Amino acid sequence: MGPLTDLLDWLADRGLQIVLIILGSVLLARFVTWVGTRITDRIDARSTGGDVLVRSEAAKHRHSLTQVITWALIVLIYTVAVFYVLDRLGVPVTGLVAPATVLGVGLGFGAQRIVGDVLAGFFLITERQYGFGDVVSIQVVGGGDPADGTVEDVTLRVTRLRSADGEVITVPNGQIVKVVNLSRDWARAVVDVPVPTTADVSRVNGILREVGRDAFADPGLRRLLLDEPSVMGVESIDLEQVNVRVVARTLPGRQFEVGRDLRERIVLAFRRAGLTLSPAPPPDPAAPPVRQGAQQ
Repeated sequence: MGPLTDLLDWLADRGLQIVLIILGSVLLARFVTWVGTRITDRIDARSTGGDVLVRSEAAKHRHSLTQVITWALIVLIYTVAVFYVLDRLGVPVTGLVAPATVLGVGLGFGAQRIVGDVLAGFFLITERQYGFGDVVSIQVVGGGDPADGTVEDVTLRVTRLRSADGEVITVPNGQIVKVVNLSRDWARAVVDVPVPTTADVSRVNGILREVGRDAFADPGLRRLLLDEPSVMGVESIDLEQVNVRVVARTLPGRQFEVGRDLRERIVLAFRRAGLTLSPAPPPDPAAPPVRQGAQQ
């Protein structure tokens, strides 16, 4: 009866305290997550007016900063809870200082990548290289194809992107060597129009300018454009075709939508004018493959 009584007494005293500490830390972490979610939702609602693709740079930074602070608070809560549980279990926390120092030195050598990820994440946030909702292209260590997508989550250790195909891409911050932000302040839709070399380039430029004026006068497209699309003229010349470039400054992240709309308008305008676009030349089998990416 002695050991059983001692066990029941321990469960009624320290055991109950441990359960309450664990339960309290879980509830507190969930509360912090709930508060962080409410804050980020309010930031998005105030800065976008319901349009999740158009955010100010300050709103993106506040959203990312809120996510980082939420993550840090959750880590702190669980760390403190572990120390309290160890104390209730009778483990001398002060006696763990020396072993923890040795363990910390060992982990410092073995976890250099994690430390590098956290430091890189800190500078990503403070320097405002990108934020929640930005459309980015991230090049990682080792080369290869960059990670393209919309930023969904930024912590001190990783960045999560959502690709155009709906895939979630997780990139450790310490592995990032280059970031191309396609939605910083404003973006640019670039449309190259291939026409035969026999076509009247002056007439083509006139049709494209008219398309730009009509697009800027369209209320549905006007809200996405910062100014009237411009015809830059002949961009390149091949043996069978010339490329005439049209550019348009757009709201952040809307260059793809504007580019698709302009291409549709150009095709219809050329059809009405009796002009045809030049077919793409056959690929050179000796040429290296070219990656097709979004143009800013």
